[in-house]
Amino acid sequence: MTNIIEKVTGDLGEKKRWRELQKRAKNLPGDYKTAYEEIQKYLLMASGAMTIEPFAELLELFEEGAANGRKVLDITGGDVAAFADELTRGEKSYFEKYREKLNRGLAEKLGKKEG
Repeated sequence: MTNIIEKVTGDLGEKKRWRELQKRAKNLPGDYKTAYEEIQKYLLMASGAMTIEPFAELLELFEEGAANGRKVLDITGGDVAAFADELTRGEKSYFEKYREKLNRGLAEKLGKKEG
């Protein structure tokens, strides 16, 4: 997990911010904490999120919802994966980065063989 976190957070300031977010997330009430952890796993693995912004936004939504006595599914809706996908809309993902790397690398190798 550290490797993914390092890739997500980048510089030292972002790493510090990531740790602070995780500390705050541990203080979420039961259902919110569970939902945050599951959505975090989903975002890290399924969406390939490259920045910590979606995680910060999610945490703020959950902290506010908990403070207002709302249920977690009132915030996420029934399709939690779709909710999580919305958090990363417009964000560049690792998948895109690796697709670009594959395309560029293969083009270079094929160009050398064909040239």
